[in-house]
Formats: sequence, C-alpha cells, structure tokens
Amino acid sequence: MDISVDFSGIKLKNPVVGASGTFGYGLTYEKFFDLSLIGGFCTKGLSLQSRAGNPIPRICETPSGMLNAIGLQNVGLDKFTSKKMPKLRKIDTAVIANFFGETVEEYTELAAKLDAIDGVHGLEMNISCPNVEKGGAAFGTDIKTTEAVVKACRSVVKNKPLIVKLSPNVTDISEFARVCEASGADGLSVINTLVGMVIDITKRKPVLANGAGGLSGPAIRPVAVRMVWQCYKAVKIPIFGIGGIASARDVVEFIMAGATAVQVGTMNFVSPGIIPQLAEELPELLRRLGADSVTELVGAAHRD
Repeated sequence: MDISVDFSGIKLKNPVVGASGTFGYGLTYEKFFDLSLIGGFCTKGLSLQSRAGNPIPRICETPSGMLNAIGLQNVGLDKFTSKKMPKLRKIDTAVIANFFGETVEEYTELAAKLDAIDGVHGLEMNISCPNVEKGGAAFGTDIKTTEAVVKACRSVVKNKPLIVKLSPNVTDISEFARVCEASGADGLSVINTLVGMVIDITKRKPVLANGAGGLSGPAIRPVAVRMVWQCYKAVKIPIFGIGGIASARDVVEFIMAGATAVQVGTMNFVSPGIIPQLAEELPELLRRLGADSVTELVGAAHRD
C-alpha cells in the first residue's frame, strides 16, 4: 500500500515524522534505524546563535507523560549549516527545520537563511517563544503578534513551505489557525506542549529548576486530537497532528480528526525505533479499516 502523503509540497514517504525537540538533528537516531524509512523529521529548534538552555533539572517524568524545560538548547544556525546539513543531505528523508526568535527581526532573519539552505524541505516556526519586545509574552498566545510574525516570515520565505507550530495554551486555537492561514502559512503543527508543573513535596519547591515546563506524552493526546479537529474545521491548509502518539491507532485517530501527517515526540525516548515501527504497522491497520490510502482518511471523522 502506498502510504506516502504530500504536505504542502513536502513529499513524505509515510505520514509519520519525528517531532522537534525529541529527535535532535536526526543523526542521533541513525544507530537505531535507517532514517530513510521514516517520513521525515523536524530538527531541534534553531536560533541565530547557539543556546545552552535552562539549568538542570529540566526534565521529569509525569503520569503518562513528561515535563520538560530544556530552554531551546541548540547549536545555532551556522553550526547546523556547516556541521549537520552535509550529513543530512545524504539521507533520503524530509528535513524540516524548526526555528524560533525573540523578536520579529530574529524570526525573519532565520527564516530567510533557512529558506536558502539546500536539503531543507520545509520550515516550522515555533511561536511558543517569549517576545522580548512585548514584555516576554509568547508570540503564539497573542493573536496580533502571531499575525505580525507569520506575515513577516512569509514575506522572506520564497522557496519552501512555511509551517506554524501552534501553542495549545490559548482560549480558542481555531482563531490562531485562521490568522496563520490568512497571513500566509502553508501548514500548521498542532500542538506544542501544555504548560505544567510538578512540585517535590519533600523539598517544597518545583522539581524543574525553571519552575514550569512543557507537558507532553500520551496524557495530552485527547487535548491534541480535539485541537486538530478544531483547526481542520477552521482552515484549508494541511495539519501535522502532535501529542502523545504511541501506536498506529493513534496515528489514524489524528488523521481522522483532520491531520495530513503526524509527528511523534515523547515516545522516541521510550522506544527509539517507534517511528519506523508505526510506519510499518500502518498499512495493515488501514486495510482492516477498509482504506486504500492515508489521504482518504484525512478528516474522515468529520463526515456523515
């Protein structure tokens, strides 16, 4: 069965992709499986300069999930371009560069430079970052700021699909989806992590040095499915479904809610070979469901 999909011009061999922040720069997973077996992956979030991230502890396990406050640690654009990309160009899979900034100018500079890199197939904007020009509120939780930064990046991205990764920490995610589409986004990634906290009751303080962190894993899957459902009803552009995917059934659930493809995150830490495993299991599940392709099931749960 052909399980390939087209995500706004990005050709994916299958709809199962590694999520940013959990898949490094892809190369770490070469020792576990052949990267050409997966649909693709999103890089760690890239900034103009390298970042060391937050102090430790910055990860803790939660019931059916994980809380992290890594702090967007990454090698920076120059080292990514010179050290990572030569190796990534040799791998037959889609590479989607996730990126972020603290100002609109940083976003646009990064977007323009990534757009020019051969071997990068798409750009994914992480707008869950603090806007230092607006007092630290996240770009993705203010509708006007979201509109401004997406429009700015759209104006400089000429060669590759521009995908916006939405924050779930908003009242109505469909409103943000519509603004991103109207501002020129070619696709959406839904959702980023939920804000959470764990307290060590013996030390009487938060476990994470940063205090709060991003909750991910199977615990957030119902929330993510609901938000993909909302976004599918609101926009026409394709959607990556993200949030606690651990089985082929989870993949299909997201697709039926409206996702064209999915991204797997936390489960990479539990089972490093999970992405090719899901891609291998998917055709048989589709057959049992009476489907001839992935695309015919996109949004199937919305139909009468």
